[in-house]
Amino acid sequence: MKIRFIINPISGTGKQKDIEKYISKHLKNYEIIHTQKTGDATRISKEAANENIDAVIAVGGDGTINECLKGLVNTNTALGVIPCGSGNGFANHIGMDRSIEKAVKQLKDTRVEIIDSCTVNGSPFVNISGIGFDAHIANLFSTLTERGFVKYAKLVLRELSYNAKEYTISYNNIERKVKAYMINFANTSQYGNNARISPMADFKDGLIDFVIVKDFPKWKIPIFIYMLLTSKINLSKHVEIIQCQKMTITAGNTLLHLDGEPFKSSNTLEVTILPKSLKILMPNG
Repeated sequence: MKIRFIINPISGTGKQKDIEKYISKHLKNYEIIHTQKTGDATRISKEAANENIDAVIAVGGDGTINECLKGLVNTNTALGVIPCGSGNGFANHIGMDRSIEKAVKQLKDTRVEIIDSCTVNGSPFVNISGIGFDAHIANLFSTLTERGFVKYAKLVLRELSYNAKEYTISYNNIERKVKAYMINFANTSQYGNNARISPMADFKDGLIDFVIVKDFPKWKIPIFIYMLLTSKINLSKHVEIIQCQKMTITAGNTLLHLDGEPFKSSNTLEVTILPKSLKILMPNG
């Protein structure tokens, strides 16, 4: 198997600085390319697919994975990951070790799985995306010079005055209005750091889990966080999960995030599943 590593040198907290020595120690038949600017990972991934390289390994966080994904959907080149971001939701979901060296060693014993990916207005994602509070946080987090879980947690606590918004959702010939703090589009289970927003999400079932966090009293926020960290958020009466292949969401001045990366979009979002559209490397142990 020929592998191309795409390393984002500024992702997360900088855990990737020693990765090249681990790669050379444990693997053969690989090449390493460092990104220099936004869009490089997509271009390099497309080139890898065109060159019939077996796998692209995204070395970074969920944002780096998202960039690589754009070049790999519906190709024969598999996507793998070494988790070096702040949350690492996708890497955690598929079972990659948090230790960089152990994650590199996992690549010696993997299998190729074919999973679903998704799009928002044609832009792909593979993990968790959404609108509302978490998109607001993603936008603010992107401006910080220092990253990491602690910085993220402090930002969340600072912004808890955020108010729920009105949305119109359409799915399965149903149209509804909802007032929500956020609506997540979940292909997998978690944001990262084992904060599972959709504990039962399955990236092989041909469905997206739309997680609607409804308006609720602010004093319940500690309970919400506890349920998020114990994989019980789906049991909250303030959370509704709708599983479907496609949903249209209308809101005002939409800010969203795709796999944690913030974007401004049109007022209408069309979120769609792409069944069995992506090959990934899954660790066997």
